[in-house]
Amino acid sequence: MSSFLYFVLPALGGYTLTSLYLLKKPHLLHKRKHTAFYCTHISHRGGCGERIESTMEAFKHAVKQGTQMLEMDCHLTRDGHVVVSHDENLLRQTGHDVTVSSLNLQDLPPYKERLEVTFYAGRYSTGADRKFALLEDVFRKFPELPVSIEIKENNQQLMQKVSDLVRRYSREGITVWASTDATILKECRTINDSMPYSFSMKRGVLLLLLFYSGLLPFVPLGESLLQFYFPSIIDRTFIPTKKILRNRLVLFLIEKITMRKSLFKHLAARGIQVGAFICLQRRGRHKSSI
Repeated sequence: MSSFLYFVLPALGGYTLTSLYLLKKPHLLHKRKHTAFYCTHISHRGGCGERIESTMEAFKHAVKQGTQMLEMDCHLTRDGHVVVSHDENLLRQTGHDVTVSSLNLQDLPPYKERLEVTFYAGRYSTGADRKFALLEDVFRKFPELPVSIEIKENNQQLMQKVSDLVRRYSREGITVWASTDATILKECRTINDSMPYSFSMKRGVLLLLLFYSGLLPFVPLGESLLQFYFPSIIDRTFIPTKKILRNRLVLFLIEKITMRKSLFKHLAARGIQVGAFICLQRRGRHKSSI
């Protein structure tokens, strides 16, 4: 037993010291990523707390407020148009129990006049624009503004059309693939691997495991952006009220595990940007950002 400890303890100590050293100096093993954008303010659904989410009015307002990236979700209509919409089913947004994929573009219903902000109970957004936006219109209006596009469904036709639009408007360096689903994200990258991409949920969990095991400094990372919920501010529609993740103690523990300054500094040193979903209150108006 003593001989075992004689060899194991020095090896473990050497591994720990090397890991900690490389955590602070990742450039010794990894080439720093250089993306075509740098964002500290990203408007979630176009700043949906101030205008009706994902509309051109919301995007324009977010840009006016100084946002550096627009975050959005896209779906495909029956007649093949890529529209910006958080949900595939439009009941929450329009009051009509229909899906984007079942309707032609011209038949999409308008947004509700007052749309509740999903992560802020009792708060409603309003606006003059209640029309679903086309992704192409966003690209035309903001040709140089970075955009993060989340794909929620494993629809290769949708991914291909998004990729085609990105290429048509020469936006491959400033348009990010995003999805919580690792399988979907892999398909997106297969269709267009020239676009930067963010961490999926599975890869995010792996990232934490690598960090706490000390292996992170030794592992290459292909992602350019890490986006996640700030633990104490969780979308009510994503995690229902009765779920365990609403427990204050659980939220406290998650926050302690995920909000690690040393982790964020390591990622930043490798050129990987980090964004957390938060809520900002400015001059009486609600702003959503990541």
